[in-house]
Amino acid sequence: MFVGHYGPSLSAKALNWSVPLWALFLAVQLVDVFWAVFVLLGIEKVRIAPGITATNPLDLYYMPYTHSLIAAILWSAATALVCRLLPRLNNWPAASLVGAAVFSHWALDFVVHRPDLPLYDDAFKVGLGLWNYPVMALALEAAILFGGLYLYLRATRPSGRGGRYGMAIFGLVMLVVQSFVFFGPPPSSDKAAAITSLACYFIFAGIAYWLEGKRVVANRQN
Repeated sequence: MFVGHYGPSLSAKALNWSVPLWALFLAVQLVDVFWAVFVLLGIEKVRIAPGITATNPLDLYYMPYTHSLIAAILWSAATALVCRLLPRLNNWPAASLVGAAVFSHWALDFVVHRPDLPLYDDAFKVGLGLWNYPVMALALEAAILFGGLYLYLRATRPSGRGGRYGMAIFGLVMLVVQSFVFFGPPPSSDKAAAITSLACYFIFAGIAYWLEGKRVVANRQN
């Protein structure tokens, strides 16, 4: 899953306005951020194998430090503890929400991945394999993304230029990117896949930061 991960970040923002949206955008992709870094460092392994699933050409055959269930729980707990030390997030409801956003990545990956998600270390790999059903996989990505977007827009109102339609347009752009990932050419190499993914995560978080400033809580007075 790619853009569907952002649905929980938008939903979380609607629940707790004190957590920055850009931080939630990074939180839901934190597991993949470290995956990309670890691939570039040679710690985790992936190979390009077109046809391994109907939509994703990545053979994610070794990623115990980021995508095992135990690792995801540890990343989530560590993120919550770090957030608890930060001035804006130094309360358990906000910190726990960010931690839950981190763990949502593994939960959603479980639905779409082939059995390549280890429960611990590199053992007992699971995954329901929705990537083998392109229409259903894309529909799920869209449903989760736009479900979260709906909750976010319902809880906020525009406060600046671009605030009325900016986030909706951003959602459509992300869906186009997802369609290209599913149906476009495969990455040229494992390193290219990691670098492209890493760039997208930070670009999307930067756009979310800008768009967040264009909206305020719906019941807030000027």
